Amino acid sequence: MCPPDYYTMISADNCKETLRETMVAFAQANTISEAARCFQTTRKTVRKWLRRKEAGEPLTDRSRRPHSSPTKTPEKRAEKVAQARRDTGYGPHRLSDWLKRTEGVEISPWTIRNILERRDLIDKNKNRSTCYPAHWAWEQDGEDPFSLVQVDAKDVHDKATLGTERTTHLSRAGLPRYQWTFLEGQSRLRFLAYSHHNNRDCGIAFLLICLRWLRQAGIDTAVQLQSDWGEEFGGDNPGMIDRLNQRYFEGLGAELCRYPLGRKGYNGRVERSHRSDDEEFYMPLLLDIEDTEQYLDRAFRWQAFYNLYRPHYGEGMNHQTPMEKLRECGLQLSDTFALPPPIVLDGIASQIVAEGGEDVRANYRNR
Repeated sequence: MCPPDYYTMISADNCKETLRETMVAFAQANTISEAARCFQTTRKTVRKWLRRKEAGEPLTDRSRRPHSSPTKTPEKRAEKVAQARRDTGYGPHRLSDWLKRTEGVEISPWTIRNILERRDLIDKNKNRSTCYPAHWAWEQDGEDPFSLVQVDAKDVHDKATLGTERTTHLSRAGLPRYQWTFLEGQSRLRFLAYSHHNNRDCGIAFLLICLRWLRQAGIDTAVQLQSDWGEEFGGDNPGMIDRLNQRYFEGLGAELCRYPLGRKGYNGRVERSHRSDDEEFYMPLLLDIEDTEQYLDRAFRWQAFYNLYRPHYGEGMNHQTPMEKLRECGLQLSDTFALPPPIVLDGIASQIVAEGGEDVRANYRNR
């Protein structure tokens, strides 16, 4: 029978080595079975520590690390992965593509995940907002590219997302506050523009510029311009939508339309792209931009990277860039098609809306 002081020792906060020494001494003075019962373990464990004691070995845990790791990622390569994570903030799958495209280094996402976890570079508690599924975009699969375009205006001055320092810098530097986005539904290819004001003239002018870019590239597809219910794209007045379509868009083979009221998810792909803008463009770069000219130059580079080099992981993309996906869908265009320069709309929007509708329509009809 176990003496009472052994139970006290087991329940107390004693180190493992002390307990093992006591267990071995008890086993030597009694039996292995009694020691296993008193110290609430197995006879196999008691025998193991008895053998080590008799061999003169310390009663400490041995390392389970293998003597050699022939498949272990070299330290230099692991550091390259860690630095890429710090620079981009990408997750394992995107980092795998990023390193392959930019460094010529092939590392599986699972290896990258292990490297990041060992270096404590994965935020396991990070909560990210749910991305809405774009059902209409899924339904366009197999149809002509640009048959569905999702359009939206983004307020860059978003203190909740970018923080006070960046939004204050945006205002003090006099940078355009609104980003206009024209996104092809299947490939995610995007065109961007900017403005200081969020109004209908800017919205209609932006759409006319993008449509003319398509038509001059030889894309004759009938385009649905799907937007939210904001006033910048006609608001919730059906009569206004009809008038805008008749004046500006019908002659260009396009139609301004709305997703069902309350179904914001139908524009989920352009909404999701705005989160990428925040995380990969505005948050890391905005504080270094000093004036509008530099702002547009950085926006052009970001648009080029997004369309030509940045792989996507959404529905049907298979890690392709938007331009690669567009070519897979049948449009064999040069890379320059993905590179219309972002402009500031305020100074030209009224003229385009007042005169550009007929001018753009004539250019398209007489191509």
